[in-house]
Amino acid sequence: MVRPDGRSWDQARDTVIIPGYQKFAEGSALIEVGNTRVLCSASLEERVPAFLRGQGKGWITAEYAMLPRSTNTRTPRERESGRISGRSQEIQRLIGRALRAVVDLEALGERTVYIDCDVLQADGGTRTAAITGSYVALYQALDMLVKHRVLPKNPSRGAVAAISVGLVNGGLMLDLCYEEDFQAQADFNVVLTDRGDLVEVQGAAEAEPFPRQRVDEVLALAGRGVESLFRVQQEALSRL
Repeated sequence: MVRPDGRSWDQARDTVIIPGYQKFAEGSALIEVGNTRVLCSASLEERVPAFLRGQGKGWITAEYAMLPRSTNTRTPRERESGRISGRSQEIQRLIGRALRAVVDLEALGERTVYIDCDVLQADGGTRTAAITGSYVALYQALDMLVKHRVLPKNPSRGAVAAISVGLVNGGLMLDLCYEEDFQAQADFNVVLTDRGDLVEVQGAAEAEPFPRQRVDEVLALAGRGVESLFRVQQEALSRL
């Protein structure tokens, strides 16, 4: 199958991360993955949720939203319906889990980092782009605590990034755009640390079940794919 943008089956989309994109946020990044664009910001607050008070450790939580014209037709703001959709709740919880996996929450102390991910333009992979871009925003916010001598060192224990893999017309494809995702017989979102450790794997068949050995192939392909994302993250942080 010829891919819409001419990539090979194992090639990730071109990714650009612009750090420090917002003036007032403690950390921010605009990530562009092909035609998908997500604005990520990190805000610090000197308190933690009630369930963590007095435990001497911090918290990282996320919110995710798609702007009304991030897609080819207008998507109403979720506040208009008076509730957050199940999809948005699932994605923001995923982002929070991914980021907490690479931060020493005890070293962070009793403070919260709020991550906001706003999808400006969606062409597949918005959740994986949000995770990858949010790490850059988070690292900036944590580094600010060090620069202001609030913390002795950055509590980040490594980087985290995410990428999608799909089974399309019987073959695996890395980093699906919307058109490919729409056609996929199975799709996966894989979250990995820069040490190669798995944080989370989301996968499902859309119709027919897939062979079990495909999962190993998916993880291997995702592992190779995120290597380029870690390089983009580090290059972005080096420009600060």
